[in-house]
Amino acid sequence: MGDDTSTAHRVAAAVQRHARWRAFWEAETAIAAVISDPEVRRLGEEIQREELRLGLELRPCFQAFQDRYDEAVRDLNVGALIRTCPGKHGRWGRICVLPDAYEVAQLHWGINAKGQPIAWLGSAPDDD
Repeated sequence: MGDDTSTAHRVAAAVQRHARWRAFWEAETAIAAVISDPEVRRLGEEIQREELRLGLELRPCFQAFQDRYDEAVRDLNVGALIRTCPGKHGRWGRICVLPDAYEVAQLHWGINAKGQPIAWLGSAPDDD
């Protein structure tokens, strides 16, 4: 009887693994289809151009925050760094250099992975 139970557990585990694999495969296939759509790509490029344009336009207003951030990084001033925007934008190639007390619903401003000034609305998907 113990053998039947272990076989049933192995079968159940295999079915769960297959169901999980299938769900991931379906999600990845759907995401790949959406991302590869020419209109989605065009809109993504347009959004990126607008974020860069706005970042450059707002640079005179916010450059002091960038300078303060750069100085904190250079001096390893952790206290100053933790007082910047708490958003998790780094993994998305962005660093918001505005202070943590600013209204989160407002625009984020900082630099992208290439060091260019950038402004964006919204937040990273894992900010919660």
